[in-house]
Amino acid sequence: MTVYLDEAATSPVRREVLEAMWPYLTGVFGNPASHHEVGAAARSGIDRARQEVAGLLGVRPGELTFTSGGTEGANAAVKGLALAAPRGRHVVVSAVEHPAVLESARWLGRLGFEVTEVGVDDRGTVTPEALDAVLRDDTTLVSVQLASNEVGTVQPVAGLAAVAAAHGVPFHTDAVQAAPWLPLDPAALGVQALSISGHKLGTPKGSGLLWVDRRTPWEPLVHGGGQQDGRRSGTEDVAAAVGLATALRLAATDRDAESVRVAALRDTLVARVLDAVPGAALTGHATDRLPGHASFVLPGVSGEAALIGLEERGVVCSSGSACAAGSDEPSHVLTAMGLPRDVAQTAVRLTFGRGATADELEHAARTLAAVVARLRPAAG
Repeated sequence: MTVYLDEAATSPVRREVLEAMWPYLTGVFGNPASHHEVGAAARSGIDRARQEVAGLLGVRPGELTFTSGGTEGANAAVKGLALAAPRGRHVVVSAVEHPAVLESARWLGRLGFEVTEVGVDDRGTVTPEALDAVLRDDTTLVSVQLASNEVGTVQPVAGLAAVAAAHGVPFHTDAVQAAPWLPLDPAALGVQALSISGHKLGTPKGSGLLWVDRRTPWEPLVHGGGQQDGRRSGTEDVAAAVGLATALRLAATDRDAESVRVAALRDTLVARVLDAVPGAALTGHATDRLPGHASFVLPGVSGEAALIGLEERGVVCSSGSACAAGSDEPSHVLTAMGLPRDVAQTAVRLTFGRGATADELEHAARTLAAVVARLRPAAG
């Protein structure tokens, strides 16, 4: 029995998505910029995808840019908004952002921008008060994720964006992890830019989307032939765009009911782990978190050793720590939340989608308890 609990890393490809993409991977192969019938057929596919996504998000089709994924979208948003905006050369990001946002901001720092990483509380939340305290007259961009990939905390983005708006500062949110579970309504969120990735929604890897409000100055990241109205040059991946539109529609179809159902499974899993694993502690917000996300620290146990033990028993998951094999660096997210470095390196993250069952999660909890019980004497 293999239980896959790493959907925050990537989700299985949905059959409906592949079926929607297939014509554009086979017979409808033309370049959408070509001025002939074959190209027009491809152009029609990407135009329909853009219209569908715009309808789902409640935005204008011309405000959408299809990208290669969340990393490109974050880079394009952070760099493009900062370079285009005239207010000043100060950028604010949260201390718990995905590296795509953090490294984009630090790259701007090498161009002379000043970067402030606003802190979080012990649940990984950026408060409006904390954001307000770091905004300045020359702040030109704020970027705060909608939900954390590491601990699952859902940020109060609408409140944060309102604070930024009061200062006249554009706001970007990385919605990659939120897209399968939360409504993506830029108007309700109050943001000026939003980026997502397809492979968290059931598409093949390599698709994404960036929305930028038409009234917000933005400098494109990729220049060349002027495709996508100059927002991202390069021949469009029609199949990827069609797949992403299909995945977004499928996610939105039963999102509310499924979020409630999966959150109940998550809460049962959390309770079982905390009961069965002495010393285990939930990381992230207890309630304002993604439905399919349960993350823990296991003091006294190596997170990497726990992952190996789990996989040996058929439970596939990941560490909440950003450290790679052979590295001693703990997760920047967990240390920003105030966890000691040694505790941050004991993290385990269990993330799942709509296909998860109560039996699978019960098996995962029992297996984690058995692995920790075996490792603790060796660690002690």
